[in-house]
Amino acid sequence: MSSQDAQPNAKKGGIPRVALPEDARMATLAVREGLPPTPWGENSEALFLTSSFVHPDAATAARRFANEEEAFVYSRFSNPTVMMMERRLAALEGTEACIGTSSGMSAIMLLVMGLLKAGDHVVCSRSVFGSTIKLLQGEFGKFGVQVSFVSQTDLSEWKAALQPNTRLLFAETPTNPLTEICDVAALAEIAHGHGALLAVDNCFASPALQQPARLGADFIIHSGTKYLDGQGRVIAGAICASTHYIDNVFTPVMRSVGMSLSPFNAWVVLKGMETLGVRMKAQTEGAAALAEWLEAHPSIERVYYPGLKSHPQHALAMRQQNGQGGAVVSFVVRSAAGADDGGRAAAFHVIDHTRICSITANLGDTKTTITHPASTSHGRLTEAQRQAAGITQGLIRVAVGLEDIEDLKADLARGLNSL
Repeated sequence: MSSQDAQPNAKKGGIPRVALPEDARMATLAVREGLPPTPWGENSEALFLTSSFVHPDAATAARRFANEEEAFVYSRFSNPTVMMMERRLAALEGTEACIGTSSGMSAIMLLVMGLLKAGDHVVCSRSVFGSTIKLLQGEFGKFGVQVSFVSQTDLSEWKAALQPNTRLLFAETPTNPLTEICDVAALAEIAHGHGALLAVDNCFASPALQQPARLGADFIIHSGTKYLDGQGRVIAGAICASTHYIDNVFTPVMRSVGMSLSPFNAWVVLKGMETLGVRMKAQTEGAAALAEWLEAHPSIERVYYPGLKSHPQHALAMRQQNGQGGAVVSFVVRSAAGADDGGRAAAFHVIDHTRICSITANLGDTKTTITHPASTSHGRLTEAQRQAAGITQGLIRVAVGLEDIEDLKADLARGLNSL
């Protein structure tokens, strides 16, 4: 962290913080961090459904609108419920601050709008979420932002892609859906050595498994829609970073553009984080058992799961992810002899024979979800882009929920055994 990042907030006033011990651990922060209760003394965090806030006099209003005094002004960029969610997530990620957004994709949009300008260059893993590729290459490409896509795991490609105008490195670990792991500390060293910054999408692992900031990442991106909420109820996003970047770089853009997180959605995610640790532990244990079972099944060609010793980055994943593989398992089914569709029919057969799994591209839910990435989450990419990212037609992604693991095995076996 630079000396600029560490400067104290110079604004007058100040919104109070919860009185917690400085050494409070993650499970405690997940339940307690936020804002102090109102004078009514509520135990569950209050939901502030209001668009604006009243000021005691005109002079105070003027100071607050000029950002000279910290206070809630307008819910497009400041709301108590949203702040509670932001403070809690920042505490879990080990960063100074956080800013909530309307979705995970809007968090990436805010990141790029705040940091980059026409002519700047981004180096990005080619294995990131399909919409991230479309946003960086397609939408921001219109405005002169240049992007180079590289191997998620080959550090030499990241180094070779650096240009004099490179300002940002962007990675996702584990990736969607092949669960590739990048070395966050090594990428941070590459970025900082070039005078660039590193952003890491931590959606799949969540802070319950890894904290990229502690490995050197400057920005942590979240789709709160996934494991932070945990029950598939709302759309939400966030950027975790230093106070300097949140207050001086991203909040001014949010104030003008307004990709705001609604207070209700923030409240749902806030409450979801209270059970993040126990959910991720149970779902990770289930995913590990399912991955081992799938790896031994004769109808499976390959299993992608960081917790398996067969995973190419298994050792790195265990170091970065607190010894856990995560809750997402992807696998390639064997296609019928003579099939020329790349395994698509076989994948559809397995998916369509499930009776418990939810056929949806979302993940992070307590309900297990199953999807065919090539036609859903990565369906907007060209076939060449999918092939470059390793997204084959025979690939299936399962995000393990909280059902009994034996029931999930039987659900998948119904289709796998009849191929």
